[in-house]
Order: sequence, then structure tokens, then C-alpha cells
Amino acid sequence: MTVHAIPITLDFEEGIDRKTLRRLRERFCLVNEARWGRVRSSLSWRQHSVLDLLPLVFHLNHPALPGYLDHDCPFGVCRYTPGPDAISAAQRIARSFSLRDSGKRQPDIEALFLMGSPGSLGHSVASDLDVWLCHRPDLSERGVRCLERKASRVSDWAAMLGLELHVFVFAATDWRRGRQRAEVNGENCGSAQHYLLLDEFYRTSIHLAGRFPLWWLIPACHENEYEARARQLIDCRFIRGDDYIDFGAVPAIPEEEFLGAGVWQLYKGIDSPWKSLLKLMLTECYARDSANGPLSLAFKAAVYAGETDPDQLDPYVLLYQRLESWLTALDEPARLDLVRTAFYFKAGLPLSRAEAVGDLWRGRLLHGLVSDWGWNDTRLRDLDNRQQWRAEEVIKIRRAIVNELTHSYRLLSRLARTHALKAAISRADMGLLGRKLYAAFQRKAGKIELINPNIAPSLAEENLSFHHQSSHGGGEVSEGWLLYRDLENPSDAFWQPVIRRSSNVTDLLVWCYCNGLLTRATRLNVRAGTSVLSVAELREMLEALSARLPVPLPPAGREELQAPARLVNTLLFVNVAIDPQARLTERGLHKLSAHHDSLGFSGGRENLVHGIDQVTLNSWHEVSLQHYASGDTLIQCLKNYLAAVAEFPPQPPKLSVHSSGGHGGAIARRVEELFQDVHRHFFAGGAGPHPLRYVIEMDRRFFVLQFSGDQPGFVGLESRAALNDYLRKPQAAWAPVVLDRHALVGDPAFRAVCCAGQPEAVQVFYQLQGERARLWVLDETGSIFAWQQRFSSRRHLLAPLLKFLENLMERRQLRESTSLSGGVAEALCHELVMKDGAWQAERRVFRGDDVPLGGLEVQAVGIQEGGSHLRFDVFCGDQEFTVQEYGDQLISAVAHYIHSLRRQGEPYPVYLTDVHLPHDIDPRIYQQDLQTIQYLYYRHELEQALNSALERAPSQAPRT
Repeated sequence: MTVHAIPITLDFEEGIDRKTLRRLRERFCLVNEARWGRVRSSLSWRQHSVLDLLPLVFHLNHPALPGYLDHDCPFGVCRYTPGPDAISAAQRIARSFSLRDSGKRQPDIEALFLMGSPGSLGHSVASDLDVWLCHRPDLSERGVRCLERKASRVSDWAAMLGLELHVFVFAATDWRRGRQRAEVNGENCGSAQHYLLLDEFYRTSIHLAGRFPLWWLIPACHENEYEARARQLIDCRFIRGDDYIDFGAVPAIPEEEFLGAGVWQLYKGIDSPWKSLLKLMLTECYARDSANGPLSLAFKAAVYAGETDPDQLDPYVLLYQRLESWLTALDEPARLDLVRTAFYFKAGLPLSRAEAVGDLWRGRLLHGLVSDWGWNDTRLRDLDNRQQWRAEEVIKIRRAIVNELTHSYRLLSRLARTHALKAAISRADMGLLGRKLYAAFQRKAGKIELINPNIAPSLAEENLSFHHQSSHGGGEVSEGWLLYRDLENPSDAFWQPVIRRSSNVTDLLVWCYCNGLLTRATRLNVRAGTSVLSVAELREMLEALSARLPVPLPPAGREELQAPARLVNTLLFVNVAIDPQARLTERGLHKLSAHHDSLGFSGGRENLVHGIDQVTLNSWHEVSLQHYASGDTLIQCLKNYLAAVAEFPPQPPKLSVHSSGGHGGAIARRVEELFQDVHRHFFAGGAGPHPLRYVIEMDRRFFVLQFSGDQPGFVGLESRAALNDYLRKPQAAWAPVVLDRHALVGDPAFRAVCCAGQPEAVQVFYQLQGERARLWVLDETGSIFAWQQRFSSRRHLLAPLLKFLENLMERRQLRESTSLSGGVAEALCHELVMKDGAWQAERRVFRGDDVPLGGLEVQAVGIQEGGSHLRFDVFCGDQEFTVQEYGDQLISAVAHYIHSLRRQGEPYPVYLTDVHLPHDIDPRIYQQDLQTIQYLYYRHELEQALNSALERAPSQAPRT
């Protein structure tokens, strides 16, 4: 057949010949027919049926045809008459189908086009098909929505026949005005580009049915006068306007599109690097070499010049030729080689395997190109055997791809800044694309780098060996790990390449798993050295990963990327390659008590959690690993977990814990139990974090977890006394003490006190123990003051304390309100009693006035003198003892005075009935209201000082 015709020239000044216009349209139709034939040659028979039937499906609203919705769905394609292939395909679906004239009515659909790679060298069996369905501009909104739903159903039907089909529904007038309704997703470029997409459409589209593109009839040299020439053709009746559809001209691509298009191609490049790399380079070429104009104009000029050879007009060949010319002029052979590699992979034809190249025209065309490139058989075999590529090769190629994508993106961004342009991409889409790029390419501490974005079909290894560096001998003992393939004899390690090195074996395992090197079929070998790692432990870890982190990970969706990244899944590996009882085992010791808590095991109360590896998956589908191996390992991990939960309490991450070896199951259960308990208290009801102090006993120490705003923190305390001191510290708001289920199990009375706490109340708890009594006061914010004292009677035990608290609360209420109609608040009193085998707090009704003791009223008034410590004036009845008068001898003077008032030999202690504190007790701030716990603290300190002084008072003191 003739592939080069006589050039066609249109002279708009001298006059236009209708016959020439008809001949011009026929030439474009000839090119269209050749491409259509190539599309059909690359599809299966069932897939042929889809494309044969596609125009008919939208031309008729027939219940027997795919995609039917309801009787009033828009239908009818302009100037379309179904051919025998379409009718035959319809009858194969519904034997009773027959074509009936629906009467004269205005068609709702103006045209159907196939665009993109179909019919070109860039189309492969894995390629999808994009269809533009253009409806009339005055179609109702309901009609448009109905067409979109029908298009979705047609795509689903095509998928069942093995064809990935995407139908985009819009009006040509909306396109010209830039009002197409699109947002960034897997197939739409959203607001990122307009003219670049139109350029691609004009040079790749295949007309399926309906009106022809008006763009065909405007010569490339008149593109800048497109509107005027189009109006001239229609107004002067050289053509019928309803025979053509107008998407507008392709002028020089506006510079403001380059940034948006570049980011969009980076977005696509994450999952399809070869195609996106070609398009991204073309965008950069357009930006830096605008003199040559868009490829669509070169395509149109070639057709006008008489070129109809589909090989010469192949869209991907034209694209490659433009990039080759540009990169050769720039003298960048490395980038040109990357373009050739991307082009070869996009074609998807393994030329080294002749029997696999069934598509003759594509094989012939690609063979000609690679011959011109000078590629030999060795290069082709290497590229065609991607399934045999190893991680090292993939990492190298990925690095080249990422470098190219990053280079292009930075260049495009710099161009946009230089020209002070506003990118033709919405802020929402820019944020979305930027987040996906960040998730895919950004390096950060702990993140597992995914090395194979569709570069090789598989990286699975038959054999992997994990070697601890200490197993190789040598001088210094190293704690690092090495990953080899096919290496069972450690002596071979000196001349075998290392796939990866890491200080942590879990990092190697997770990296291998996420990148597909390690599967259930992989044979493992371990050289543990000074560690205790085994093949069985690695297998168990692999099973845990497979259950919680299925790979390959699909790309994150639009909804996920629109929101900040949040933790979705957390997997904790405890004591990997560690024997938690190694020290006990070396000494031949075993469990010596009933303590079975893994955080306080046996009589030594050993913490069996020595190391944690935290594997996390977030909503952007980033996998990260954090290793905790020193310090307060478990608490640090728990704190970070709580911080992640606090970012979005309604959807907490799923948690699972794995531990192998001795006591592994018990350790895993205990750690998971702890995490769940802490989460349940801080985030009850899917909200929080709630204000509380969570106490954990571990390894003969205590840890208190508490949030400050949304940030969790913890404090470690070395003893029970230190814990008591910490729990009595003032709180800004109600923060009850919650004890972990294994904390202070030896003190059930204190656990009962913590469980009985009530907000906005002052509570007194006491437990009688023969001649001693334990007392606790929980104040209005949950702070706990605890002490012990001698017990003679409930009257002497409670009356002084209750009187003190009532004086304090009465003064506080008078300060807050002038009305006493509500009565004076009182402290709630509880006695701890054993009932049903457990300690419980039972309410006891006492008031300070109910059990009067009489005697001397002793009050203390605090004085804050500059930066010095707090000092007190003391009043004993009417007698005043001031710091100004007595100085450091004040306590002794008060004790002597009290002793002088007592009868000989009365040993009972002195109790303060009231304490006043200054508002600037903390010189850094002014405190309008001090907490009850603060008054109790100073009361207790003063009482201890006075009673100690009383014991030392002279025996010859006067009697009263």
C-alpha cells in the first residue's frame, strides 16, 4: 500500500476547496484506520468484541446490552451507523437483539475516541484503554451522572473479559473552557494539565464513532490562528459544523502547566516508572526546548505533508525521536540510555526470544530501533531476563530512575519559580501528589525502602543466609548482621558479595520480606555467632509478618493521602536473637517464686523484655522499623505507641506482639496485655487522651505514664518511697492514679484506694493494722498523700485530720462564693476492710465536730521571703511564735511551750488544726487556689518537726 501521499496545502487567504478538505479528512481517517487495525491485532477475540460493541452500547439504551441502567439514560451517537461487527457482537450477547430505528431525535453523544498507547509501539498486553466519551453541551446534570454510572458499568463488563477500560465522560465545550470535572486518582491527572493532555490526545487518538476532530482541518502553521480559521470553515460553510467536534488548539504549552504535569508524572512513576519517565522527560523537553513545538503539531504537519506510514507516525516513535534529538544536542548519553531502556520496557517485547514476539509489526519496528541504538544480543538478553534480576541490579536501576525523576521535578519547579508562575494544579492536588511522592521516595530514619517499583517481576531468592559478624572471627567482636544468598559455609563469606548489612537482624528480615526477597519458599540459613538466633525463630517472625503485613503493599488511596499519615498496624518483635534469662541460665538458676509476671519474673523480679523491634505500617503505606535495645526499652516503645494513638484516637492501630524462645508466648501475651490495658484507660470510648497517671511496676522499679496535652511522657522511680513522693505532687486537673494489673499486687489496700478515687472530692482512707494505721488522702485532683501513725482510737486517728480538712475547705468555699446556702463541703471518709477475700473501701460518716478532742488550737501561717524557702509563723491558741522573733529556734520554742502546757508524762502527738499558705509559694507563678495536697504536705512536715522536738523537750517543763 502507498504510505506517502501528495502533500495537502490549505490557503485560507486564496480560498479553500471543499474537495481538498474532504481529501484531508480521508487521509486522517486512513491513518486512523491503520492504527485501529493495529489495536485489533494486539487484542484477543473476546477483547475485540468489547471495542466492536462499545459505540453501539452508548448509541442504544438497550436492556440486553452491557451497562444498561434505566430507560431514560442518555443515548445516541452522532452520525453513527452500527456495522456488521458491532451487530454480530451484540447478537452474541443477546441472540434476540435486533437493530431498530428509535426515531428521529437529537443524539446525546457527540463522539467516542480511544486515546493513549493503543495502536502504538508503546501498547502491551498489560496496557489499559482510555476512552473519551463526549456528550452534547446542554445535557442535564442528571443525564451526565447517568452516563458516568453507565460508563462505570461498561468498564466492569470489559474487566470481566480481560480488558482494563476507563471511560471519561465530558463535553468538548467544557474541555475548551478548562471545566472538566476531574481529580487526581489512578487514571486522572486532575488539574495538573490541560494542553499537555490535549497534545497527547491529538497525536494518539483513534476515532471510534461520531464527529471528527475539527483540529484535523487546521494546518499546523495556522495553529496560532486556530479560532479564526475554525470559524471561517464553519461560517463560510466549507464544512458542516455538526460533522466535527472541537477541543481547541494546541498552542505552545503554557509554562504554568509544566510543574503540575511534572508532579503528576512523578505520581504515576511510583507505580509505572518506565512510561512516566518518558512522559516526564518529554515535559522537560517541552519546557526547555519550546522552539520545536508540541509533538501533536509535528504529527499533523507530517500527515499534511503526505506521510501515512503508521510506523513513521507511531506516537511512541515520534516521542522517542524527539527525546533522542534533544538529549543528543545536550550531550547527555546516560540519560539517553535510560530513555532507551524505558522505551524498550514500555514496549514489553522480549526481542531475544523470537518465539515470544507474536506481534509481527511491533517486533519488526522495535528491532529496527534497537539496531540503530547498537544494542547487542547480550544487552537484549539481560533486559529480557528481568525475572532473574537480583536486588543489587534493581537497586542500581531504581537509583537511576529516582535520580531522574528527582532531577526533572526540581528542574520543573525551578523553571516555575524563575518565571514567577502559578502552577496549573490545584493546591489540593499538589498536596496529594507531594504526599505520595514523599511516601514513596523520601528517606527517613527507620523507614523500609521499597526498591522494586515494578522494575523486576520478582526478587524472590531461593536461599538466604543471615550471618552475625561474630561468626566470621577476626579481632573485635561486632554486633552487626550480614545478608548473603546461597551461602551455607561461612568460610565462603570472604569472597561472596553482601546483599545488605545492618546492626539489627529484624531490619534485614523486614527489608527482605517487604521487597519480596524472602518468601515462605525461601530456604534460610543462620550463623548466629554470639547471638541465639535460629532458623525456627526467623520462620516464626516471617509468619507473623505475613499475617499482619501482607505484601506487596497496594498504593495508598486518595482519601488516605488527603489526611495526615496515621499508624494503621503495629507489630512488636520482643527479644529477637536474645535469651532473656541468659544471666540466670549461666548461674544455673530457675524460677524460685510464684511471680510469673514477665516484667517482674521470679524471686529476682527480673524484667524479661530486653529488646523490642517495632514494625509499623501507616496510612500512606510506609513501613518503618524502630529498635529499642537500651534504657527503659518497653516504656519507650509504649510511649511512642501512645503518641501515635493520640494522633487519631477513634481509629487506633492494630497491635500484635511476637516473641520466640523460652517464655516467648508468656512474654508476648504480657506485653500485648500491657499495651491494651494502657490504651483502654487513656483512650476509653475512642476519645482521649484522658488525664490519668498509669503506674507500671517492672524490674523492681516503678514507671508512671501521663500525658501533657497530646504528648505522652513517663518518669522512672527507683523505690516505693519515690513513687509515694511522686504521686503526691500537685496536678493541674483531675488525674486519677491507675495501677497496672501487676503493679503493687503485694499492697491490695493501696490498690483499693486508687480504685475508689472520685473527681472533685477530698477523700480520706484508713486501714487499721493493730497498733498502727495507714492513712491516705486523695485530693480534688487525685494527688495522693500517704502516711502511717500510731493507732489508739478512731477518734484520735480521724478527728484532727477531718478538722484540718474542714477548716481548709470552709475557707476555700468562703473565698469562692459569698453564699453558704449549699453548705460547707466535707471530706469523704472510707475504711479499708477485707470482704470476700479482697480489700474494699467502705464509707464511714465522720465530721470533725462529731468527735471533738478539745485541747490547743495550733495554726501555721506560711511566709515566702523573696527567694528563700517557705517559713512559718505558728499560733498556739493566743500565743504567737514568729519567724521574725524566734528564727531557726521557732520549732523548739513552740514544742517547749506545748510541753509546758501538758501534764507530766502525756506522750500524745501534736496536730495542726489549720495551715495557711501564700499564693506565691512557687515564686515563678501566682496561684489563686492551692491544692489540698499542698496543705497536707506542709502540715505533715510541721507536725513531724514539732513532735520530734516534743520528744526532746526538757522533762522539767512546767505542768499545766
